[in-house]
Amino acid sequence: MQNRPLGKTGLSVSVLSQGGAAIGQQYGPVSLAEAAECVHAAIDAGVNLIDTSAYYGKGRSEEMLGEILAGGRREKVHICTKAGRIDRAVFDFSPAAMRRSVEESLKRLRTDRVEILLAHDIEFATDYESVFTETANVLHQMKREGKARFIGMSCYPLGLLKQAIERCELDVVISYAHYSLQNTRLVAEFLPVAEAKGVGVLNASPLSLGLLTSQGPPPWHPAPAEIKDACRRAAEQCRARGAEIAFLGMQFCFAEQRIPSTVTGTARKEELAVNLRAMSEPIDRTLLAEVQAILAPVKDRIWPSGNWKG
Repeated sequence: MQNRPLGKTGLSVSVLSQGGAAIGQQYGPVSLAEAAECVHAAIDAGVNLIDTSAYYGKGRSEEMLGEILAGGRREKVHICTKAGRIDRAVFDFSPAAMRRSVEESLKRLRTDRVEILLAHDIEFATDYESVFTETANVLHQMKREGKARFIGMSCYPLGLLKQAIERCELDVVISYAHYSLQNTRLVAEFLPVAEAKGVGVLNASPLSLGLLTSQGPPPWHPAPAEIKDACRRAAEQCRARGAEIAFLGMQFCFAEQRIPSTVTGTARKEELAVNLRAMSEPIDRTLLAEVQAILAPVKDRIWPSGNWKG
């Protein structure tokens, strides 16, 4: 497993990170045994970063990971967890809520600190100034108290994430659905700003919330119809060539050397095996060119998210 430096943190993180959403039953039921088998196999393969959240399964992801990592495996991984998002449409970034959430997360994870602590999906805040001041301040306080080694924020709009790193002295951020076969704005527009600040960047949702999969996106997906249609046709082209667009998409993300790690939420060992194979198998350049040609009319197109209007 290749490792890359995560900004100025001093952490060397695996190119593939284990996401915790699926472990929290976000995509359907997963047993503790299934999740444990997957996480243990990931660690054995060299994965050393696990990303979770108090939101995933309303704490169930953290609770299961606390059990899965018991018996010495906790020391083999860096844990990133997030606070501020309570449910699909419920958010509270106030200092008291953030602190309470972190204390509860640490109990569920069976640890006294996490390596990375983030404010989760800040585009859904109603007052960004308070996020840049009060929320950021409590993150820094918890860092000084030793509850987290490094702090940061996550969100979809890159403009908001830029403001966060420019104003809040963050160590790490998570951007999602901004580096994929369809959208490479993370590298073109955001990484120069992050690198200038020494901020580590994690790339989440490399398949764009299900857009770049054979089964297609869930009904609630916020992308406009033109993007969904182009991604559907790209997936059909892959199938016609005996390939899977999700596999090609993971290969594409792993190949970008400037991205420290790509987070993907597998919870079953067989899904992990596919991602591990995508790291080592050479990409089909002809198929990649065909898919990129289909996606060209919607290249770098995005969608609104949260309350951010920038």
